Amino acid sequence: MKEIVLITGAGGMIAQKLSKKIENEYTVRFLTRKKRHENEFEWDIKNGTMDESALENVSHIIHLAGANISEKRWTKERKRELISSRVDSAGLLLKTVKKKKIQLKSFISASGINYYGTVTTEKVYTEKDPPGNDFLSEVVVLWERSADDFKEQNLAERVVKIRTAVVLSKEDGALKKMVPTIKYGIGSALGNGKQYMPWIHIDDICSIYLTALKNSDMDGAYNAVSPQHTTNENLTEKIAEVLKKPLFMPNVPAFVLKLMFGELADVLLEGSRASSQKIQNTGFQFKFPDLKGALENLLKEK
Repeated sequence: MKEIVLITGAGGMIAQKLSKKIENEYTVRFLTRKKRHENEFEWDIKNGTMDESALENVSHIIHLAGANISEKRWTKERKRELISSRVDSAGLLLKTVKKKKIQLKSFISASGINYYGTVTTEKVYTEKDPPGNDFLSEVVVLWERSADDFKEQNLAERVVKIRTAVVLSKEDGALKKMVPTIKYGIGSALGNGKQYMPWIHIDDICSIYLTALKNSDMDGAYNAVSPQHTTNENLTEKIAEVLKKPLFMPNVPAFVLKLMFGELADVLLEGSRASSQKIQNTGFQFKFPDLKGALENLLKEK
């Protein structure tokens, strides 16, 4: 009998790829705003309701729900939405798990590498470092706290928090935005280009979630970030190299990005390195530890 895994954030890039990766070993269910398939169950985070049958005999929850950080300008309303989509959704799960007296083997939550703050420094952050003091690190702290509640209230044997870097995938995310501009000859680095960009290949982030499901020794926070560090400028150059396209446009000035995106521009203009040592210490091996190899896998015509 396969263990049942309930995944939130059903429409997201990671959820779709991850479900295919684990479906041979686990029975997968999704929580979604609108049910389209038999293994989907509806929930309404705003109204605090969900189809409780989604939780019948569930052993693990993988909580991936959360509004896209870089989709819109951060108005006051958007900031509330970014927090609520992560924290209130976890709270609804917690309330329902408690009500149904379910004992989970694990609660595995997405988290963000921005925990350490949106800054550019020479420091390489580890999971032992404290959080930063800007809006994004506040979001991540609240997000992780809502996950930790499952362990503190004895509703899950362990809680794993996956501090996710920029996920490289041709379907969505940073690459989908960067590739067309480079293909059309208008791609360029952002700001001074020296800001670090922690990154991870989509296959590796999904493998980390599978490892977290199977490895009962995993507990606490883990940086989901490739061991090879890169800057925004280097990433832009490597994409151009793989696509065999020239880069001749000047860097996009910081003030232009700030005019366009407001406070959100900081996410594009700042970034530090994070260590992958803790996840590697579990025995996890990256399939794509090298940036060029990752980009070739994603961008070269098969």
